[in-house]
Amino acid sequence: MRDVTAKSLTAVPGITVGHWTDPAGATGCTVVLGPVEGMRAAAALRGRATGTRELDALDPRHLVERIHAILLTGGSAYGLGAADGVMRWLRERGRGLPVGPAGVVPIVPTAVVFDLGRGEGPPRWPTADDAARACDTAGTDVAEGSVGAGTGCTVGKVTGIRYAMKGGVGTWAARSGELIVAALVVVNAVGDVRDAKGEILAGARRPDGTFFDAVRYLAEGGAPLGGGDAARSGAGTNTTLAVVATNADLSRTQLQGLAHAGGDALARRILPFSTMFDGDTIFAVSTAAVPAATPLQAEALAALVVPEAVERAVRHARGSAGVPGLGDRR
Repeated sequence: MRDVTAKSLTAVPGITVGHWTDPAGATGCTVVLGPVEGMRAAAALRGRATGTRELDALDPRHLVERIHAILLTGGSAYGLGAADGVMRWLRERGRGLPVGPAGVVPIVPTAVVFDLGRGEGPPRWPTADDAARACDTAGTDVAEGSVGAGTGCTVGKVTGIRYAMKGGVGTWAARSGELIVAALVVVNAVGDVRDAKGEILAGARRPDGTFFDAVRYLAEGGAPLGGGDAARSGAGTNTTLAVVATNADLSRTQLQGLAHAGGDALARRILPFSTMFDGDTIFAVSTAAVPAATPLQAEALAALVVPEAVERAVRHARGSAGVPGLGDRR
């Protein structure tokens, strides 16, 4: 297996990534732009508290064969409106589904994380103008950690937000021959993030700084999200979003399988994963530039890059509002 020059989602030629970040509001958004001609796409909804837009277009039976961007955004359901800015930006450049005299209709599937109330002052969320600014910044260099959609993210909330640590954005890529698979992950999970040895990297902490171990805590009957009013207000406030990209010529049905493989890979680093309080959503996109030996090869590469992206999300995260991040230790 050969190395890739860009260790990010943009290792797949034709794909660029842009962030818009509001540090004070502890929110932001991240846009993944496809090539001018668009890209094939599919999705897997693994969480039970999702917030999404235009996901019906990703069903393999749907008329639309290609999408033009994906928006990952903070702000919970309020943030879904930011996708209007990505559509406007694409339409101004003539990029979208051709619809005759009306021009084009850009297809922009969108998913949200919950970060409301994590910043200073009243809750904020990305607007259409903010998402358009993210498009303006899109390029091949991808910042990681507390940026874009990862700005207000936290992990390890199984005992409540007061014991959590910072989440964020991470990305990684791998190549085998001409085949490239890359991932970008926004980590905002109820569960802990573990490394390849199974050790907790970031998660719910006790007052003395040691980790609770979210799975053991729940298995022993611990109250989810700390119980009481905290649990009720925290329900649905956690989500991990991922984009798995490849240059392999995969059908939309095969891409759906790749999205599920990405979800399986997330479950190897986030425990527990895809709970009733998480809105986990995984996108899979393809530029279809090179033939794939088998769809399973792309899925195997996803199994390598997604876990690395998850680890990088928390390793690069910086703390805010009393919530520590691993990046603060550097």
